[in-house]
Amino acid sequence: MDHLAIMESKLAFVPKILDGRKTIESRWYKTRRAPWGKIKRNDVVYFKNSGKLAITKATVTRVVEYDNLTNREIKRILGEHWKRLGISKEGLSDFYKKVENKNYCILMFLKNPQKVTPFKVNKKGFGAMASWICVEDINKLIF
Repeated sequence: MDHLAIMESKLAFVPKILDGRKTIESRWYKTRRAPWGKIKRNDVVYFKNSGKLAITKATVTRVVEYDNLTNREIKRILGEHWKRLGISKEGLSDFYKKVENKNYCILMFLKNPQKVTPFKVNKKGFGAMASWICVEDINKLIF
């Protein structure tokens, strides 16, 4: 399965994935939503910043899902993985504020990041606010 992850531009995670400074993608939610239960080992994730073209892809090596999170558990996860999540030591507190009180976390361990020929995404049918899209073939999303 292919996935499209739409990232916050200001966090500058896409370049960090490409150069190997970010080897874990995470998603934090109040309720279960994609990619919860849908992403597996060897799936491919394409990354794009919000409002920009998709430019990078990586392969998933492992997925870990956490539910019924407490803020203590969130701090433990961030404390263990902050560097591989692409978060600076200085940015850890701000990132924690974004994810505190979330109930679910998905960690996707990445390998083999690569540039791809940039492409525009057609999100029609997935909702304008969708930040993660799961499809059998990424070509279904190419605009």
